Amino acid sequence: MTTERIIRIMAGFFVMLSLALGWQGSPVFVSEWFLAFTAFVGFNLFQSGFTGFCPPEKLLKKLGVKSGGSSCGL
Repeated sequence: MTTERIIRIMAGFFVMLSLALGWQGSPVFVSEWFLAFTAFVGFNLFQSGFTGFCPPEKLLKKLGVKSGGSSCGL
């Protein structure tokens, strides 16, 4: 698996998890503040599309995962 695919999976997981924890209609609702994490993930994906800077990509490369793209999977 490449860094691009891992980052796409991570971003999707974090968005779905934070929505489940932050939406009042969810059976696992904790707090509306989890929606701020959803916004953070979205902002990180947005900025990485322009700048090419993606902290998870740097971490995965240090762990030895082969590169399959850049800027958080975009």
